[in-house]
Amino acid sequence: MLVFQNNQRWAIISAILLATSRPTIADTSIYSKCQTPTPNPLTGCPPNTLWVSQTDCAADFTTIQGAISSLPDNNTNYTILVMPGMYIEQLNVTRSAPLTILGQTPTPNEQGDNTVTVYWASANSNGRFTDNAFTSVLTVAPNLAASLTGSGNTGYPVPADTPFGCIDFRVYNIDFRNVATEISAGPSLAVSISRANAGFYFSGFYSYQDTVYVGKLGNAYFYRNTIAGQTDFFYGFGTAWIQHSWIQMRSCGGGVTAWKGTNTTFANKYGVYISDSFLNAANSSIAPAMVGKCYLGRPWNAQHRSVYINTYMDASIRGQGYEKWSSNPLTDNYNNYTIMAEYKSSGLGFNLTARIAGNVTQEFTADQARAYRTPKDVFMKPDGSQSDISWIDPAAYNW
Repeated sequence: MLVFQNNQRWAIISAILLATSRPTIADTSIYSKCQTPTPNPLTGCPPNTLWVSQTDCAADFTTIQGAISSLPDNNTNYTILVMPGMYIEQLNVTRSAPLTILGQTPTPNEQGDNTVTVYWASANSNGRFTDNAFTSVLTVAPNLAASLTGSGNTGYPVPADTPFGCIDFRVYNIDFRNVATEISAGPSLAVSISRANAGFYFSGFYSYQDTVYVGKLGNAYFYRNTIAGQTDFFYGFGTAWIQHSWIQMRSCGGGVTAWKGTNTTFANKYGVYISDSFLNAANSSIAPAMVGKCYLGRPWNAQHRSVYINTYMDASIRGQGYEKWSSNPLTDNYNNYTIMAEYKSSGLGFNLTARIAGNVTQEFTADQARAYRTPKDVFMKPDGSQSDISWIDPAAYNW
């Protein structure tokens, strides 16, 4: 198993860059008292909190999935507090009522200090599985059919009567690692969200291919996360907003993003939006070999939509930015046009002359970017009205 760690010099540079764009947020989240180690682990925790520990016999459960599976199928809001450790298990959340999973940590606002990691090792290579969904470390979906990715431009035809799953799922300070391979050798999901609302705070997602999947009617918000991959490591049909996060390229393959749309994605402005974040080689030792080799993304179909907003890009990014995938057109017969865009990119990976010459990447004007300014602008209904975004922690943004 290979786990990339930034060396000291890289960490200092990264800290300086991040500090320049941090928003004004609360110093501590509403869960910080529950997450902070105390003689009684449940001190400061909300009602209906379950306690998971691999070492303390007084805990309610020894596995995270054990706690999840014990929850009643009702409308009660539950919290699961997880003690430090390496948990080797696949997690599946199907209940519709709110659920929050917390990793215990002395520093709730620092992802790098996380003490809880969930590991799984599974990749869909050589036809091992019938669907990529079976590889994910964490799955949030109402049932199996909802989570299936399928293949091709339109993916799995999820039945229209499939219910919506969790209306408010949250994770704080937990890292998820799919360690099936140390290279891109087949889809190996770290997280999968479909027909659900999910927020991830100060957490980590590590894989090499298809790290983050947001499926049909899935809504996901990532704040101060580290997300690492090599090939198409943001992909799906739903809507994902990544805020103030580290996007780590472990090597160059395909693109960072590979989104696609179908007629079931139009519940809002589906797509992947990476805002005020940092797109870097995973560490300084591999950075020299990656200079100018990584694409921002490629269109899985003509309805691809991804936008980088105020994002720093290191020298790994190719001058032209995005790649035109030759087998997929940029327009279709339904007047849908591919959106592969950026606004106010910076760093050695941004080359305006090369972007224009490549004629693939769209350089948004301020007026164009205004349509994708905040999560409020993209988590919208087809009629233009705003969807309920109460599932996003209000302490984690400054809109």
